[in-house]
Amino acid sequence: MSKKTYEGRAASTGVATGHALVFSETLQGDSAINLDTGEIIQENHPLKGENIAGSVMVLDGGRGSTGWSCRLNTAYVKGVGPVAMLCPKMDARTAGATATLNIPVVTDFEDNLFAVIRSGDIVTVDSDTGFITVESKG
Repeated sequence: MSKKTYEGRAASTGVATGHALVFSETLQGDSAINLDTGEIIQENHPLKGENIAGSVMVLDGGRGSTGWSCRLNTAYVKGVGPVAMLCPKMDARTAGATATLNIPVVTDFEDNLFAVIRSGDIVTVDSDTGFITVESKG
């Protein structure tokens, strides 16, 4: 296993560790997540069948209205949400989720996260400092 550290801008506070779930395509606002299980149910999504529970979501924004953050928050409140998020850039949906979820979020990375993190890697997100550590399996 290799371990690397990357720096971004802290968008919240806290520290969390979880398995990376890397989204090559973002989720739509409605009907993307089973809010009782955390399973991705969006038709034709590359991660359909995967689960966001306990994950560090690596995504390039949300899709749809700002209600997107409410759906993530509902999953979080039910105990099936992510433990942290990494966003190369913020949009209205990811900013809203950052404000409501109360989980570590880091954004504005110089490195291309989609090139250095793979789903299943173990990621520690320190949104007090803006640093993340990625433990790669490959």
